[in-house]
Amino acid sequence: MEGTNPVNKKLTAALSGGAVLVMALSGCSSSDDGSEKLDAWAKQVCDAVQPQAKKIEAANIAIQKETSDNSSPEDVQKTDAKAFQDMSDAYKAIGAAVDKAGAPDAGDAKNSEQKQQDAVKELNSISASYASLKKQVDKLDTKDQAKFADGLKDIAGELDKLSTSGSNALKELEEGEVGQAMAKQSSCKSASGAASAAAS
Repeated sequence: MEGTNPVNKKLTAALSGGAVLVMALSGCSSSDDGSEKLDAWAKQVCDAVQPQAKKIEAANIAIQKETSDNSSPEDVQKTDAKAFQDMSDAYKAIGAAVDKAGAPDAGDAKNSEQKQQDAVKELNSISASYASLKKQVDKLDTKDQAKFADGLKDIAGELDKLSTSGSNALKELEEGEVGQAMAKQSSCKSASGAASAAAS
């Protein structure tokens, strides 16, 4: 399986970008300020994000393991397809959690609501992108190693784009006191830790 191994490595490198998006959902500054309402909002979101961050981390690890094992095209296809489906489900669940939590009680209410809605749209878009990648992997020809390698190369390119685009709305949602409230939540800290592990 030497022909596809360098491509698999590229796939793994591109995939680690997905973990960065989860890290965007966990605050990185800390403060004791903030309202009880905002803290409750942060807890609700962080508690929902934590299991999904672990699912994304597990998907990353599965792909990395398959890459390093010189696996057959069939095994790579099966593992990648499941990983992309898991990631799609995880981002959709995070989007639903942010949607359900409503706008955070911080700053200008209208602005907070817009930021929250933008973040939900972005998360759903990321989920749809991973679902699309899953379909692409399913269609790869595992009988022809050269074609399979080319197909993986295209998917790695899509992952590159996915890891560099997006997450702006998430970052904006987290600015100021919202990020500070999230930073106090232990579940957000562990979600960030899971994402860091997946990225490395």
